[in-house]
Amino acid sequence: MKALTITINPCVDKSTSVKGIVPEKKLRCNIPKYEPGGGGINVSRALKRLKVEALTLFISGGRTGKLLETLLQNENLQTMPFPVENETRENFIVVDSLNQQQFRFGFPGLSCTESEQKALLKTLESITDFPKISVISGSLPDGLNAQFIKEIIQICKHKNSKVIIDTSGESLEVAVQEGVFLIKPNIGELATLTGNNELNLQTMEAAAKELINKGAAEIVVVSLGASGATLFYKNGKIHQPAPLVKVKSTVGAGDSMVAGMVYALINNSSMKDLLRMGIACGSATTMAEGTALFDTENVFKILNELD
Repeated sequence: MKALTITINPCVDKSTSVKGIVPEKKLRCNIPKYEPGGGGINVSRALKRLKVEALTLFISGGRTGKLLETLLQNENLQTMPFPVENETRENFIVVDSLNQQQFRFGFPGLSCTESEQKALLKTLESITDFPKISVISGSLPDGLNAQFIKEIIQICKHKNSKVIIDTSGESLEVAVQEGVFLIKPNIGELATLTGNNELNLQTMEAAAKELINKGAAEIVVVSLGASGATLFYKNGKIHQPAPLVKVKSTVGAGDSMVAGMVYALINNSSMKDLLRMGIACGSATTMAEGTALFDTENVFKILNELD
């Protein structure tokens, strides 16, 4: 096993479509589709499509947690569910079939108890043959102290695993204070991390290099949406424009980008190819309907067409 993903706030995505969304009217939806969700879980699902096995550690509680476990088993992922008392959350996604507008409703996750947190850390420490790459991705449940992320990072680093963080807010701030291998902020998050009110394409390089120089991360990949992404590392930077594709949904695109970069790291790719693979996977996922992830054939088609 070469990769580990950790999801503290997983979910089940329930998606459907309806012909015309109007207020105060009973809307007849199509049969719903249930899919596993949450940052690290989506990274594992995307890696599976790239023929990379990842150990998928996530918290699981109640009826929704059992459904999540079943959905992941159906995708033949190697899972490590950690049982908690509170119910795993759901998300609800609706597409208006008249105009293809997508409406996404995210429900809050419930926190773990202090004893559950300690037990989860012990479970993480107990993993034998610890993977060389650890991905901590997604939000934290409401009420969970962001310092918990620091403790997870410390265990992974102690196990000589390269830590990739894809989160936001206080969790991201705690992660860079501890120091990790790779982070993937957007330009606004990068500004916050470096104490700037705002950044532009010209000033973000100094901000990214500031984080690298003080040991917050070895690699900083700044996501620029439709403009692609720029990767910064100690010896330079690389920019990759996004390809022109027909965007159907952005759900899971960031997680797919992380999976692409993990795939490149496992295959000892160059920095340029790491970024290109991330962009290809993220872009391919935007071509998929609803909460679905990429078609692998589209990933390599985009990859071959990138400049």
